[in-house]
Amino acid sequence: MPGAILFDKPGPASVLEWTQVDPLKPGRDEVVIAVAAAGVNNADLLQRKGAYPVPAGSSPILGLECAGHITSIGNGVTGWSVGDRVCALLDGGGYADEVAVPASQVMPIPDTRSILEAAVFPEAACTVYSNLAMIAGVRPGQTVLIHGATGGIGTFAIQWAKAVGARVITTADGDAKVATGRKLGADAAIDYRTQDFVGVTLDITKGRGVDAILDVVGASYLDRNLRCLADDGHLVIIGGSLSAAALDLSRLMDSRASVSATRLRPRPLEQKAEIVARVRKDVLPYFAAGHVRPVIDTIVPLREAARAHARMESGAHIGKVVLDNRDTTKRNHSR
Repeated sequence: MPGAILFDKPGPASVLEWTQVDPLKPGRDEVVIAVAAAGVNNADLLQRKGAYPVPAGSSPILGLECAGHITSIGNGVTGWSVGDRVCALLDGGGYADEVAVPASQVMPIPDTRSILEAAVFPEAACTVYSNLAMIAGVRPGQTVLIHGATGGIGTFAIQWAKAVGARVITTADGDAKVATGRKLGADAAIDYRTQDFVGVTLDITKGRGVDAILDVVGASYLDRNLRCLADDGHLVIIGGSLSAAALDLSRLMDSRASVSATRLRPRPLEQKAEIVARVRKDVLPYFAAGHVRPVIDTIVPLREAARAHARMESGAHIGKVVLDNRDTTKRNHSR
């Protein structure tokens, strides 16, 4: 019988337990993937704590991205075969031996990349691309401010922005993380504990400001972010504190700037399909060539997911934490 990580009630990481579950069959337009590895994301931690409502119709099992191979295909699916090595953006269900996912949210794993790297590619790639490319319209020669240089999103966003020819300013906490931001390619890295990121950003840009900001902090940064924006700039908020915050409409109108706030998981199926298709076309080649690579901090066996959550909650991680299920996958799904 396949298994999955489940929890009976919200709580600390210790509530996560390995439990046997029923085998899956693909629905129409779905494939079933034998999960070899899955990524851990902040949304998983929030869901475990009861602070992230599961969208209607989504699996209650944690896990928003995975990699493995296809074991069965539903009616209506074309372009995929049993045995294909794939990664996928999930609506949930990744912390398991197998997961059913719409075929439109599946991508091939390049031969040059490992299963572990592929497992933590979809969520960051789709989040970064949908916000910085599809919403903010980042282009070569523009300047981007990326908060959180060493998180799973920040490490990917820095590399992607540099790959497309943008200039990158990033923020981080402490000397080591600032150095990591620079190592990933940022043109400038600011220690937000000891430096005023608004003043430094404006100094770097000679008062002009930045064309786009990717923000994971939320309400407390809203006013400061707006002060960093150039004329016609765009602030995209993808996480952090969602409490009420005053928005200076005069500043926004005077600079013709704009603000958007998005979550990836609750988006309609057709929007996710479009995002995945664009990422497959525009970002996967960078991944294949090694120009953009997920930074892996820690690899933990899937059945020890509680330890992976504890690592994330420590705040000491740089990049992504991966749940490794390869031994179980080989045992339960021989190819």
